[in-house]
Amino acid sequence: MPETIQTEVVIVGAGPCGLFQVFELGLLGIRAHMLDSLKAPGGQCAELYPDKPIYDIPALPVCGAQELVDRLMQQIKPFEPVFHLGEEVMEVTPRDRRFDLVTSTGTRFDAGAIVIAAGVGSFRPRRLGIPGCEIFEGQYIHYRVKSIDDYRNQQLVIFGGGDSALDWVIEFARMAPSVTLVHRRNKFRAAPASVARMRELEAAGKVRFIQGLAESLMIEGDGIKGVRVKATDGALLELSADHVFAFFGLHPKLGPVAEWGLELERKALKVDTEKFQTNVPGIFAVGDINTYRGKKKLILSGFHEAALAAFGIQSWLYPEKKQFLQYTTTSPIMQKRLGVAAS
Repeated sequence: MPETIQTEVVIVGAGPCGLFQVFELGLLGIRAHMLDSLKAPGGQCAELYPDKPIYDIPALPVCGAQELVDRLMQQIKPFEPVFHLGEEVMEVTPRDRRFDLVTSTGTRFDAGAIVIAAGVGSFRPRRLGIPGCEIFEGQYIHYRVKSIDDYRNQQLVIFGGGDSALDWVIEFARMAPSVTLVHRRNKFRAAPASVARMRELEAAGKVRFIQGLAESLMIEGDGIKGVRVKATDGALLELSADHVFAFFGLHPKLGPVAEWGLELERKALKVDTEKFQTNVPGIFAVGDINTYRGKKKLILSGFHEAALAAFGIQSWLYPEKKQFLQYTTTSPIMQKRLGVAAS
């Protein structure tokens, strides 16, 4: 049997909120091990949208998703988190204010607290769903953008009506000669500013918008030359395309987390808003996987949750210890870890 790893905290999920949780715990002198089913840190940001621009990170007017992950990795480096990637927590057993965890690869932990920062859980993109599309996925049909430069000067057709679809329409319009957005209706689920910008590009002739649904692929040899779309007026349109993107969102799946006895609401974990603790004392949840009154699924909100969760975790681990707010500018922990002399 493998040796059990003892740690103060296990963080399940190495996306942006999980990574920032390391930082907030580190300021309080608390060490953490991180688990993620993916092979690299970054979660959904790095796996699905590494080049996606993010505009709501304080002091960064614009930041790529992978860039944000890289910056967070640099920020938490002084606190020396231990990563266990490609592993999923399968069993959690509470025991005398501690928890026994077992992962899919057999790694065992004895942890004082658990933070679930698993985003929407395990996920897979919703597919385009037209005959034969699976043959061309990854080469001509895409559900994510890994390198935006791969599509420079290409004819692009994008399906979807949410933030991801419109964000990429706006981004691609700067570099591609032909960008067509297809959505089943004339209303969008994206941010109003993104919708307004898309409409401006449409009016300027840089983006074409079609209200309709994907019908079939236009296949030529071993590749595709476009996609047929059935418009809402019944017309069948043939759209030339070098690449087709489908941004229909994700199939969220909590996986084993759903079996931990945690209170759920619409497939999300209910938490309090004081310390973001679940109904099981010692298990906390931050980011998109939690829910509470007034919840907003923003990275910025997840960072706030991680900050408050850190104090809740400190109180749970060390109930006799007096809590204090540690400012990064005066933190002796930061000064020691970064080799900065106290002023």
